[in-house]
Amino acid sequence: MPNYNGVWSLSTQYQYNTDWQADNVSPARVAATIAARGLFALGQVAAGASNTIDQISIVSEGNATDFGNLSIARLNLAALASATRGVFAGGYADYNANADRMDYVALASTGNAATFGNLTAAREGVRGLSSSTRGVFGGGYASDLVNTMDYITIANTGNATDFGDLTAARQTSGAAGSTTRGLFAGGSSSTNIVDYITIASVGNASDFGDLIAANLSPSGASSSTRALFNGGVNGSTVVATIDYFTIASTGNGTDFGDLSVARYLTGACSNSIRSVVGAGGEASAIGNVIDFTVIATTGNASDFGDSSATAYKGSGCCGSHGGIA
Repeated sequence: MPNYNGVWSLSTQYQYNTDWQADNVSPARVAATIAARGLFALGQVAAGASNTIDQISIVSEGNATDFGNLSIARLNLAALASATRGVFAGGYADYNANADRMDYVALASTGNAATFGNLTAAREGVRGLSSSTRGVFGGGYASDLVNTMDYITIANTGNATDFGDLTAARQTSGAAGSTTRGLFAGGSSSTNIVDYITIASVGNASDFGDLIAANLSPSGASSSTRALFNGGVNGSTVVATIDYFTIASTGNGTDFGDLSVARYLTGACSNSIRSVVGAGGEASAIGNVIDFTVIATTGNASDFGDSSATAYKGSGCCGSHGGIA
């Protein structure tokens, strides 16, 4: 509160700008919570498609907790985020009757998702990346593989608009990027293709390079300089490999290390420091393992905690990923 002279005292300024307040809603604390919050839409659980959204704090290990629910249960969907809003799109739901649906959540507070709009076409296996203002969804499957990319302005609800085409039709690519450039890596039929786009400019994707090996379903995460693509399937073999790329320069992937468990169709999210990979299909089951790596270094992943259920075909996002920071 201001003092009687209308000037804030030093103690009041301290209370306002730190976590001292008993109600824990200082602007500094809220901003830190949003930046650290990672979300995972679980996708498919043992009982079928799920509407569950898990949350974690990327900066501290621990098990995921409940954030809220999607508007409908779905699997094999995409996720992306700005600094304030997460958007979930596509996925198999209601026999694909709602596979063009986009939902959004406010990252500052837990709760259920609201309707954002629709993709240009219904599809599952679509993947998403974003800058601080624009989200791009690429690829997918709708009776056949597609090369379609859509874009949205994250701050404004409404339907997606055509962005351009990937270099090849595919689904379940890894997607990640910097503030200016987005990468789509791997995908259907175990391709090793990596494409890139300039997020602010509509147009077709260009060839970036290749993954170390063909990969059906990696997940992507990034800082502003480096993109990581995690796990997947090579042929019929589930892999634990992590490839990394320097986003600003084209070229082939380099070995980063391994996930703690080989798995595919994971969800991933990141801040500028850590990549966190959640759940996923294992060789003979679906799992609940959450791993993390430090993006700027190389090495094997470490245990982070567990998701709220065994799941795969999910997606992840965070409000401080490489497209923002």
